[in-house]
Amino acid sequence: MSEDVIKADPPDPRRVDGAADSGAEPSAHGHRNLGIALALISMAQLMVVLDGTIVNIALPHIQTDLGFTNASLPWVVNAYALAFGGLLLLGGRMGDILGRRKVFIFGVVLFGVASFLGGIAQSETMLLASRILQGVAAAAASPNALALITTTFPAGKERNRAMGVYAAMSGAGAAVGLILGGALTEASWRWTFFINTPIGLIVAVLALRYLGESARQTGKFDLPGAITGTVGLTSLVYGLTHAAQSSWSDPTTVAFIAAGVVLIAVFLTIEARSRHALMPFRILANRTRGVSFFVMLIVGAAMFSMFYFLGIFIQNVMGYSALKTGFAFLPFSFGIVVAAQVASTLIARLDPRWIAGAGTLLAAGGMFGFSQLEVDSTYFTHLLPFILLLSFGMGLIFVPLTLTAVSGVANEDSGVGSAVLNTVQQIGGAIGLALLGTVSTTAIKDKFTELAPGIAKAAQSGSSPDQVKQLQAQAEGIATTHGFTVAFMVSAFIILGAAVVTLVGLSVKHEDLANDGQPVHIG
Repeated sequence: MSEDVIKADPPDPRRVDGAADSGAEPSAHGHRNLGIALALISMAQLMVVLDGTIVNIALPHIQTDLGFTNASLPWVVNAYALAFGGLLLLGGRMGDILGRRKVFIFGVVLFGVASFLGGIAQSETMLLASRILQGVAAAAASPNALALITTTFPAGKERNRAMGVYAAMSGAGAAVGLILGGALTEASWRWTFFINTPIGLIVAVLALRYLGESARQTGKFDLPGAITGTVGLTSLVYGLTHAAQSSWSDPTTVAFIAAGVVLIAVFLTIEARSRHALMPFRILANRTRGVSFFVMLIVGAAMFSMFYFLGIFIQNVMGYSALKTGFAFLPFSFGIVVAAQVASTLIARLDPRWIAGAGTLLAAGGMFGFSQLEVDSTYFTHLLPFILLLSFGMGLIFVPLTLTAVSGVANEDSGVGSAVLNTVQQIGGAIGLALLGTVSTTAIKDKFTELAPGIAKAAQSGSSPDQVKQLQAQAEGIATTHGFTVAFMVSAFIILGAAVVTLVGLSVKHEDLANDGQPVHIG
């Protein structure tokens, strides 16, 4: 953004937030506080992403205080993920039609209120209701946060830098959540909820001053599409998540997955015929965006699975405390932030396929490294190098694919385009945990069955109960490690497949991204 452009087209002081009198969307050239605008958007996105993991370490304390059973405790995580993933498309379309700043502010305020309710919850029902409300709020705030970047910052260097910061917040939020979760739980698990309330309210107040409102698009809400799409995605995510807890043949798993597939098929049929589609087919009818969405789905699966398996391995096998486990992930945050900034610089010189392709190869290498873990593995030798490798790979993936996923999308569709990007990450996470959870569970059972005769023989040979108990604990550690390493190996091959798709299918040039001030036909 050059100074002569600002002088030639200064914001009219009679306009609110730099918006035109006609209500047209404010140009980035009318904003003098782009840094503050980016900080607000990034804080909101960090809050939303962070909440996906911040409560994980607090779960045992929540279970004790509120009386959750082992069967109901996973819903503390699932209730948020299902509401968030299932309503993202609707949240994006709400921003397109009602105004992105308005829906963004609504989302962050609701998130703060829902977090406060979670912090004061005195029962299972109240806590789960607050988690659902948090998911609804995140679905309103997150897609419109990304849309506000694409419509506030001019294409080229400034938007690439903004996307780099946004991608860093998105990628690092999960690891930061684990660290904060461990630290705050030391005081009380309730602080993992309370921390969001002041952040949400501060962002909402400042957004009124520093974020411009987008033009309200004409059109109507596609209610049939909203219902079938949201319920279908929710059903599919629930079914896939349930498969990780039981089995693929479990009647509940089959029923929810089948219902989800049918409803999504109905949703696609409705969208193809609707004049006011919730997800216009033109969003998907583009090779570059299709590849971007697919690869981000795989990335979501890798991220969710890595945190899940490593979090358990570090605590249950290596014996780390909750707080120490959170800090063990800190290098992941640093790596992904550094790599995101590197990628935001390289994107002006290299085509996205080479940056994202290199990232997927590095991520696959990180997963392969985790597949070599053993019971006696140490953090600095066997974990840290591959945490850094994976984090750097993820950072190189996030920036170019975030840009290509929304590149060429008309301004009036940027909200729903962003929502699709976020949705595939959530769905990818559920798919990854379901698939790899089933793989690891099967491998753990097989390994423990292999070791069981040795334990039985020791018990029959006169070993003391303490010795038998110790042998059983060792067998559980060996079996758990084996199951997780098998899952990591499968994940490595899946990411390698995504690398091939990226290098072959991502055809957009970096010059096209720099000229994306107007819709560009790519791919």
